[in-house]
Amino acid sequence: MPVAHTLEGPLSVDVLGRQDPELAEILLGELERQSTTLQLIAAENFTSPAVLAALGSPLANKYAEGYPGARHHGGCEIVDVAERIAVERAKALFGADHANVQSHSGSSAVLAAYAALLRPGDTVLAMGLPHGGHLTHGSPANFSGRWFDFVGYGVDPESGLIDHEQVRTLARTHRPKAIVCGSISYPRHIDYAAFREVADEVGAYLIADAAHPIGLVAGGAAPSPVPYADVVCATTHKVLRGPRGGMLLCGSELAERVDRAVFPFTQGGAQMHTIAAKAVAFGEAATPAFTAYAHQVVANARVLAQGLAAEGLAVTTGGTDTHLLTVDPAPLGVDGRTARGRLAAAGMVLDTCALPHPDVRGLRLGTAALTTQGMGEAETARIAVLFATALRDESAGREVREEVRDLTGRFPPYPAQ
Repeated sequence: MPVAHTLEGPLSVDVLGRQDPELAEILLGELERQSTTLQLIAAENFTSPAVLAALGSPLANKYAEGYPGARHHGGCEIVDVAERIAVERAKALFGADHANVQSHSGSSAVLAAYAALLRPGDTVLAMGLPHGGHLTHGSPANFSGRWFDFVGYGVDPESGLIDHEQVRTLARTHRPKAIVCGSISYPRHIDYAAFREVADEVGAYLIADAAHPIGLVAGGAAPSPVPYADVVCATTHKVLRGPRGGMLLCGSELAERVDRAVFPFTQGGAQMHTIAAKAVAFGEAATPAFTAYAHQVVANARVLAQGLAAEGLAVTTGGTDTHLLTVDPAPLGVDGRTARGRLAAAGMVLDTCALPHPDVRGLRLGTAALTTQGMGEAETARIAVLFATALRDESAGREVREEVRDLTGRFPPYPAQ
């Protein structure tokens, strides 16, 4: 008698609960945490139930080293179709000649870009870590800082904006093989044309690390790096609202080098369930609803920046063009780490970050997740007040926590069907 197979809903833990109740409780506990606190981490979002369904699908069982039509394992006919769909959707969404959707993370995408274009010991110009650069932009604890000679550029300490004259001067002095533009905490649009001009002047490749803004690019709420960069590295989560993973975009002339840098140079088998989930996310991002979402993310971020400034916090660059902002809570009498603890106790989850002042830790927060929940400018303005209230008075944390619980209850990330 044939066995009947069914696929549970993306948020169901019934099967897991029967087999491993200990882990089922962990999953339910995390869902409860996400549903009752404000997720203000700029790099996080809520995927759709459709993306979660793809992640929990039988595609997770398939080994698929290589690329569609040229795998090192049999039985890849169906997963080949999934990857081709993901590639075609990514190319169409971002106007790129070529897309590689196999990278397991944003960091592995950057590693592949370096592997495609550089050799160990090459000089690379990138944003310095104290100014908002990523670990893959030259940290001595990361492969990038160990394999390449990184030179860091920064932001103007007063305005908080990228110092393009410094970028040009450093490029002329060090003649880098590549220039990386991108940041984990820069709240303004990147001037890709200006970086392209400097790269051309010194004969360097231009690599855009667009992990943070790529979702806004998909929704038409931020300028695209694709026309300017030789290679674009990105994540598929954050504002793009897909599964945790990475991707690369490039012109046709670098396509083979990029593909070979991903496989076989830096990775083995592709995660086909994740690639299918990426395809779902790319399809969702191509809709008018996502365009409206991306613009609402920015509108909410601007309201949040204005509200925090009105409450007395120092907002770097005076505001934001994107989904994220960075603030210094010192005017309210607390440092970054103390502030993060007080906010966590009040139900607001976010990160600390470096600020463009020596040895100062601030706060980095974003509006992607709360916008996915359906919150708008009125709710965001109220969040700014709650934020400042929790920082000013530690004893107010419980009262703020209750209002946060009420707010998230009215805007659940996964409403009951």
